Amino acid sequence: MEKPLNTILEKAISGTRLSVDEGIVLLQSHDLAAIGRAADAVTRRLHPKPFRTYNIDRNINYTNICTSGCRFCAFSRKVGDADAYVIAREELHRKIEETIALGGNQILLQGGMHPDLKIQWYEELLEDIHQHFPQINIHGFSPTEIDHIAQISELSARDVLKRFKAAGLGSLPGGGAEILVDRVRQELSPHKIMADRWLDIGRTWHELGGRGSATMMFGHVETLAERIEHLGRLRRLQDQTHGFTAFIAWTFQPSNTGLSDLPKAGAFEYLKMLAVSRLFLDNFDNLQASWVTQGLAVGQLALCFGANDFGSVMIEENVVAAAGTSFRTTEAEIRRRIADAGYLPRKRNVFYDFLDELSGATG
Repeated sequence: MEKPLNTILEKAISGTRLSVDEGIVLLQSHDLAAIGRAADAVTRRLHPKPFRTYNIDRNINYTNICTSGCRFCAFSRKVGDADAYVIAREELHRKIEETIALGGNQILLQGGMHPDLKIQWYEELLEDIHQHFPQINIHGFSPTEIDHIAQISELSARDVLKRFKAAGLGSLPGGGAEILVDRVRQELSPHKIMADRWLDIGRTWHELGGRGSATMMFGHVETLAERIEHLGRLRRLQDQTHGFTAFIAWTFQPSNTGLSDLPKAGAFEYLKMLAVSRLFLDNFDNLQASWVTQGLAVGQLALCFGANDFGSVMIEENVVAAAGTSFRTTEAEIRRRIADAGYLPRKRNVFYDFLDELSGATG
């Protein structure tokens, strides 16, 4: 017999782990207010102090050349396309200098599955950044990229990760996860790694002492049960390694993609997914809001639906923008949004260490 919604919510609020079936019941429910209240209660239990965090970083896409051919991507280009590129080192340095000038402490370094760039190119890139900008954390290369680099370099993923760590890689982003269910991945991106491989690379990075984020892009061809399967697989890996710093979910943006006929998931669906993630992922400390796809107002609402972090100022973002969604903000605006939601804004790094003094976090 299916449990009543309130019974499931009370179970989650008390700190008892939810089952897969209970997670599906939550996603099937339309009682967003009740689910949101429960997620907020869990967030306040996990983060009882009156802080909500954010960071300043920049997404730098080192190349848009990619052989994957994902149906959901509007950003990638093929070798020979007029607007295909590999970033010049001078341009990279300029972008990092601008990031530092705006108070940034990190770059998110990601690109496509380039057919010709082998591990030596990436090592030189990392070493160059680390030498010139030692204060910047390099949050770089999704498990999908790691696998591709390993294949074309005829190395194991473990060897690639070890060499990247030695060259200056600071943390591993959770890109390329989409939905960690092979049926979905075969339909969306059959040339990319399947779910087990994505998880294995994350596990290997954690075993090497690294940490990083986990993500989900939803609102396309997946079912509600597959969303929960995705969360369940992340939860199991987190039980084993405790290597994930945060979970970030965002809605698929269909414009200019091979799936442009699909409807765009709105704020209701986003906030429900966020809240259910907070209730289900009991071993994740931090959940980020996704204002980049939903806008600042919904990002602010997310602080009442399970998010304890507003995400990044994101000085530059290209992939979502290529799909027709382009929200921008400033540090001052994020701080105002957090304050208006009733919290003290605090700047942090990717590991959720505070980078400000409390006295400076109240303005």
